[in-house]
Amino acid sequence: MSAPIPTRVHYHKTRRELELDYADGRSFRLPIEYLRVYSPSAEVRGHGGDDAVLQVGKKDVGLANITQAGRYALKLHFDDGHDSGLYTWEYLLDLAEHQARYWQDYLERLEAAGASRVPLGIQIKQL
Repeated sequence: MSAPIPTRVHYHKTRRELELDYADGRSFRLPIEYLRVYSPSAEVRGHGGDDAVLQVGKKDVGLANITQAGRYALKLHFDDGHDSGLYTWEYLLDLAEHQARYWQDYLERLEAAGASRVPLGIQIKQL
């Protein structure tokens, strides 16, 4: 069975969140950073095996555009230039339903790599 198609897709630019509303009353808000680091593109996921590329420095990423790909997916055009990969309705629903677990996994992988969500070149001053 295929995933339901959202009845409404809305980008909250100020909050940098993509809202997905469904006919059954469910609604999800997915941070753009989360969508970027879990891009379904080969550039991020790799070409199979363990060649996925950990995305770092994406904390402030937003969307430049959203286009629909047929009746089965969205193409998200990120303002950091990344725009490959199609977010199928199934993949978006999976990201929405497992957001807490996937996000925690991402944070743990970042920590293990000694990497940061903060873009390079931004200084964080500790008080």
